[in-house]
Amino acid sequence: MEHQTLMQKIESNYGSDQDGLVWGYRFAPGQPAQQISSESAVEFLAAQNSITEGEFLWLHFSLSNSASESWLRRNLTLPDAFHDSLQSNIGSTRLEQDSDSLVAVINDVLFNFKFDPSEVSTTSLCIEPRLLVSARLRPLRSIDQLRAAVRANHVFRSPVELLAHLLQDQANVLVDIIRQSTHRVDKIEDRQLANRVSISRSELGSLRRVLVRLQRLLAPEPAAFFRLLNRPPDWISEADLNELQQAAEEFSLAVSDSAALVERVKILQEEVAALVNEQTNRTLFVLTVVTVLALPINMVAGLFGMNVGGIPLAEHGNGFFLIVALLLALTGFGAYLALGRNHDKD
Repeated sequence: MEHQTLMQKIESNYGSDQDGLVWGYRFAPGQPAQQISSESAVEFLAAQNSITEGEFLWLHFSLSNSASESWLRRNLTLPDAFHDSLQSNIGSTRLEQDSDSLVAVINDVLFNFKFDPSEVSTTSLCIEPRLLVSARLRPLRSIDQLRAAVRANHVFRSPVELLAHLLQDQANVLVDIIRQSTHRVDKIEDRQLANRVSISRSELGSLRRVLVRLQRLLAPEPAAFFRLLNRPPDWISEADLNELQQAAEEFSLAVSDSAALVERVKILQEEVAALVNEQTNRTLFVLTVVTVLALPINMVAGLFGMNVGGIPLAEHGNGFFLIVALLLALTGFGAYLALGRNHDKD
């Protein structure tokens, strides 16, 4: 019974504690991070004078737990832009400065992402000199990769370095998606060479839509990064700025690769459309030829089938053969017009 009650409590909190905290880490200079609770985080932030230089926290919350937002408002003084981002719809990845804090909105794919544009969710972050707060609705790849690095005793010197590492992980996720997409495009090209146009056409359209949406959502706003790198807050060190710049460059390369792949898919779509048009033209040509060849027979059959007086050759002994010879001559002339001239044009 106690085990069942515990499981129900865990499920009701959506993988977080009673305050909505999924995990919290305390970082000290040159040391691996130590996991802390929400109560310990409040005590740490309240004792600002006794904090060692270089110590900071990373608090990660689940927005599926209704207690998260109330805890954040009650215990932390965060910019309004951060709280507004918790309620905003999915948009482009952005990073902006609000007073002495940084507010970021990062989009990422879910764990079970299978080239479905709906499998994209958002993480909101607030970065201050001694604190990094992140909040998400559903688990994301890049956040989990960053946590794996922390649990592997990777040493981080500041919250900004955590942010830069997160952006690099997000760029790696985008690169992995591009690699998978390139593999799919290669297969589509092979099928296209085998003239399996109907399969390639629908798959190319779906793949292009996914890539365009991911490129728009995952790529950060260049202007925001440019403003931050040129006018950063005073508490961001030169080393952290270099980390952010490197992350921005990796993102730029990943976005360029994504744009090149989208262009490649577009060219394949044009080739498939050309093949479809060619097949359609061939089908229409065959139907036209058949119609032209059958026209004399249909006309004569219609005329002679009216059963009225005055039908020519009705009393002639070889009338049937004369009509057949006339039809063959007209059909041959029509075939010459339809096939002979088309062959001359080719």
